Order: sequence, then C-alpha cells, then structure tokens
Amino acid sequence: MDDELRERIEREAEKHALLNAVKHDSDADVGAIMGPLMGENPDFRQHGGEIPGLIGPVVAEVNRLSAGEKRDRLEDLAPEELAEMEAEEDADDSLLPDLPNVEAYDEVRMRAAPNPNGPWHLGHARMPAVIGTYKEMYDGSFIVRFDDTDPETKRPDLTAYDAILDDIDYLGFEPDDVIRASDRVKTYYDYARELIEMGGAYTCSCSGEEFSNLKNDGKPCPHRDKDPETTREEFEDMVEGEYSSGEMVLRVKTDIEHKNPALRDWVAFRMIDTPHPREEAADYRAWPMLDFQSGVDDHLTGVTHIIRGIDLQDSAKRQQFVYDYFGWDYPEVVHWGHVQVDAYDVKMSTSSIKELIDSGEVEGWDDPRVPTIKSLRRRGIRGQAIVDAMVGLGTSTSNVDLSMSTVYANNRDLVDDDTDRYFLVRDGTEFAVEGGSDSAHPPLHPSFEERGTRDIPVGDSVLLESGDVPAEGERVWLKGFGAVRREGDSLVATGDDLDVVREGDVAVIHWAPTDGVPVRMRTMDGDVTGVAEPDFGDVPADELVQFERVGFVRVDDRGDDETVVYFAHK
Repeated sequence: MDDELRERIEREAEKHALLNAVKHDSDADVGAIMGPLMGENPDFRQHGGEIPGLIGPVVAEVNRLSAGEKRDRLEDLAPEELAEMEAEEDADDSLLPDLPNVEAYDEVRMRAAPNPNGPWHLGHARMPAVIGTYKEMYDGSFIVRFDDTDPETKRPDLTAYDAILDDIDYLGFEPDDVIRASDRVKTYYDYARELIEMGGAYTCSCSGEEFSNLKNDGKPCPHRDKDPETTREEFEDMVEGEYSSGEMVLRVKTDIEHKNPALRDWVAFRMIDTPHPREEAADYRAWPMLDFQSGVDDHLTGVTHIIRGIDLQDSAKRQQFVYDYFGWDYPEVVHWGHVQVDAYDVKMSTSSIKELIDSGEVEGWDDPRVPTIKSLRRRGIRGQAIVDAMVGLGTSTSNVDLSMSTVYANNRDLVDDDTDRYFLVRDGTEFAVEGGSDSAHPPLHPSFEERGTRDIPVGDSVLLESGDVPAEGERVWLKGFGAVRREGDSLVATGDDLDVVREGDVAVIHWAPTDGVPVRMRTMDGDVTGVAEPDFGDVPADELVQFERVGFVRVDDRGDDETVVYFAHK
C-alpha cells in the first residue's frame, strides 16, 4: 500500500468516524464504519485485511474530541453530508404530517374516544400516541371521552375507565379533560328535543327489517311525516322508559334517496332494557347512538381535528346532517387505516382476549402471551418505546403493520444503559470445575466500569446451557472466569489468556453456580426455568436487567422458592 492510498484511507476513515459519532452522539466504532467506508470506496476492498489496523488509531483520535469538536471537524471535512444527516434527523423528529387547516383555529383540540369495555390492547395505543404527539407539536389540548352509551352490546367494564387512563399515563401523556358520555345523557336529550322542534327527527316504530327494506328501496318510513308534537311526546315516552328494547327509535331525517343507503334516516336514539353498570346512569333506557352522541360532544368540547379509521367515513357524513341542522362547523377529519401487529398468536381484540381470560387459557390482561398494553408494561417495555413505534407509522389511509421488533429496538435504546448484566442458565447441565479462581468478577455493565463488578463464586460445580456444552476435549471461555477444557463431567481450567478468544478458537459462554438463584422466566411462548448467579438475588422487584446472551427481563416477584421475571426482548 503506497503513502497516497494510506492517506486517503485515513481521511475517509476520519469522515466516516465523525459521521458515526455525530449521528449517534457517542464514540465511533471501527466495526460500524467498515461497511460505509468500503461501500463508498470499492478499491479499498483488496486491502481489507490491513484496513482495521490502519483506521483504529484514526477512530481513537476522533473519540478523544468533544461532541462540539466532532461536529465542527465534520463540518470542515464534509459539510454537505453533515447537512443531509441533520435534515434527516429533523425529518425523523416530525414523522407525523401537519394537521389540515390548523391556522384556522386558536387552539388544536383533539380527542381519544375509547369504549371502556375492557383494558386496551396494543392497537389502542396508536390513538393516544398520535394525539399526544400532535398536542405537543401544536401546544394543543388532548381530551379523553369515554363513549360508554351502549350498556348492552359493548357493555362497559367498571374497571376499564381507570385502567385506560393508567395506560395513557404509562404512554407518557396527561389528558387535559376526561369526560364520560354516560354522565351527559340529559344533554343529548336536550339536543334531540331541539332537533325534533326543527323537524329534523322523528320517532319510528318500524321493525328493523321493515325499515331496512324501505331504506334500500329509497322509500320513506310511514312515520317520517308525523308532526313534531307527536314525535316530541313519543320521544319523552322513550326518555321515561315507556318502550321496550326495539319498540321505538328516534331517527335523524336526512335524504331518503341518498345514494348511500347507510346515510338514509339513521337512528339517533334507541331503547335498551339492560341497565348501565354505572350507578349514575343505571336508570336511563333511551340511549344515543354513537354518531349522535359523538357528534354533539365533539362540537360542545370544541374538538377541531378528529382522527378515525378509514372504515368510519360514513360517521362524518351522518354527523354532518346534524351539524347542518344546528348550523355548526364540522371538525377537520384525518382518516387512517388499521394497524396490525405481528408476533402474537392471540387476536388483537378486546372481546377475544376477554374470552381467553374467562376460559382460563391465559391468566389475565397482563399475561405475556396477549397483545395488551398491560402485558408489555409488565414485561418491562417503556411506554415511550410504543409511542415512538406508533408515531412512526404515520397517518396513512392504508392498513399498516407494526413489527414488535421496532418496539423492542426502541426499548433497547431506552433501557440498555441503565440495565445491569447477570447470568441466567436455562435448564442447565452440571459440570465440576477443576482449577482456576474461586470466583469470577464480570462487570455489572460492560460500558460503565465505574459501576463495579459482580461476585460469582464458582464452587464445586457450575451449570451450562445445553447449547453451550462443549464436546469432549473442547475448550470454551467462561465469561469472567477464563478458558476451560471439558474432560468427562468436569471443566478443567487451562490458563489460556484472552488471545484464544480474539483468535476465534474458543467460544465465549455464560454460566451459573449450581447453588444460584432459582428463576422462572415468563415469556410469550410459556414459562422457562433456570438458575441465575447469586448477586441477582439482590435486584429488587420491578427492576429491569439483562441476562447476558438471553435478553432483557423485568423482575416481577421475589418468592421464597423462586424469583419470577418477565421476558421483554433480546
């Protein structure tokens, strides 16, 4: 290699080391820059064996610079690439598109409108994640409105109200207002009465089948032209509970010949015999349909922008008739597609999960096998990891897929620096140990030497995972202890130094003393048992740690016989 090529390699290495360091706000890494370096300079490849040793000192020199010095040096060497990188980072910070017509409003006000029929599954996290992010973008308001006006088919679960608010808090957001629609039934009655006075609604006692046939034929219901006084009297009888379920409804008068039959004279109120589970609402029998209730509430609470599924486009069209009667301006609407989540065998549906819990197939809403927010929280996933993944999906009208690997990668970035390391051996094979030290002292965290080390006594025997058991006569390196050779049922210390690992001759494996801490690890695929090193016994419940070569886990419970942990991810 001549001097000119050497200088060029060093110059390019410095640029890529600076790009790597500035982008990740950390020290550069030789391995991380080799790919981009070779990709941009194909003629370097013939010298691939020499280059790591050549660029190592260059990378070390870059790492001695402060963050500000790194950026200044990169601006001197590659100003265009620095600008491009910073532009990409700015774009990443605002993954959500701008909301429409925000300049027309003094304040952006948005709402999440959960049905409290059970705790939230993972798909529910998308709405508060996006609305909460928009609130921060526009310094707006975030309303939570519980749409709980169906005490029968989507019967509210009394524990779900607080559970949902707890999930929103876990995701990192605080609503500016919390509303329960079942507290506002009298308000909906008042607006129904006004609509009747305008001639915009009528009571109808047709059977569902009768009205459906008329509607589909574009023919008016025989009750459509009854006078407002009769409609008002019959509506008051509905309010007083004088009719049974299915006997009478109140319909909004729209266009009976509308090209979309779903918009023709839709139901605003119906009778439900089943009492509401909330004591405050148990006496009501005439309940508003969601399109009426939600439309009125959006106006009264000053909602400026609504996000709803693409399959609910008819809701805005139905509500527009009511808004036109009252002379209200309809909010801006953003429609998006559904989100699908991989990695779970359980359907992402509140009712389906509830059936599994009731049947005993899973243990509860926080069982690691179910795709719920409570489950992820118990596993040690940070709410911000979910929010970042959901925001990253944007607001496309197409259906989108959320890969759990994205959530896990986000979480790893959030927790890696804070999680100490320990050894866990699953279903281990026992070996006697001969020679070597009485104990091992691996670091609590490889990147933070100041945290100190763990003390792992070797004792008379240790456990190895089945996949790590060496063949007869083969050497392995027990992390923190050293090289050993298998001789029958024993592992004999060889005294080799770390060069045998660097040269690739010896695999590095983890281990645990046989008298370590019994562990039950709960995973998405079922429970796994094992033994952890003794120092793990001092880790308090609710702490997150990383079992080396296994993954991140959250300590759930310290029992007398075993410690229960929940597996988060690798």
